[in-house]
Amino acid sequence: MSSPAGEAVPGRMERRVRLQGKVAMVTGAARGIGEAIAEALAADGAAVAICDLDGAAAAKTASGIAERHGARTAGVQADIADSAVVRAAVARVQSELGPADILVNNAGIDVIEPFVDSAEETWDKIIAVNLRGTITVTRAVLDGMIERNGGRIIHIGSDAGRVGSSGEVVYSATKGGIIAFGKALAREVARYGITVNSVCPGPTDTALLGQVAAYSQKLRDSLERSIPLRRVGQPADIGPAVAFLASDAAAYITGQTLSVSGGLTMA
Repeated sequence: MSSPAGEAVPGRMERRVRLQGKVAMVTGAARGIGEAIAEALAADGAAVAICDLDGAAAAKTASGIAERHGARTAGVQADIADSAVVRAAVARVQSELGPADILVNNAGIDVIEPFVDSAEETWDKIIAVNLRGTITVTRAVLDGMIERNGGRIIHIGSDAGRVGSSGEVVYSATKGGIIAFGKALAREVARYGITVNSVCPGPTDTALLGQVAAYSQKLRDSLERSIPLRRVGQPADIGPAVAFLASDAAAYITGQTLSVSGGLTMA
């Protein structure tokens, strides 16, 4: 759980206020890119719900972010593939922190393998979490945002969803679907002052990139060589882009797709 904001605690990072008074809900936030996004939002002053399938890890991450940033936080166990669990998680976030002003759909899974070697049950699981899960969580927070005439929804897509990726065929399909979902939703909810955008990381130093290396170190190395900035991304490279889109500085930006990939994709 959280610690109150505004108290001087030795060693605590200085807190900005761009998102002061806002409540953010981030899925898949116990580690990796999701954790970095939650850190960036908390650093900008938001209260942050760390939602993750691993409830214990979510609670630990929430506690650490509260300590480092003086933010109100909550660790919430949530399986986004289960709509009843999602509704309960959204209700818990509202009870502990307040209604979500910002939703970041980050949770996702992948299995690196050739499509011809993949099984239907693998397809179903990837689609259930990545695409349907994103849709489910979005639907669960949307009525409240409409009632309050405002909100920020940021989907974490992938450059795999923009240009395709070998060994990630169904994953690429789901991420492309997330981008399209975001664009269509942005048109429907703009009248309520709600913006919807997608951030697409390129190759980033996470467990997923580790899967790519295990599948083919040659593929992993070739990815890094093809990045104009000559390095793979770090989770901390993604957080600031999301925090910007969550802020009033991005109030006139909606339906857009931002690639954070070191220049790997420029179209």
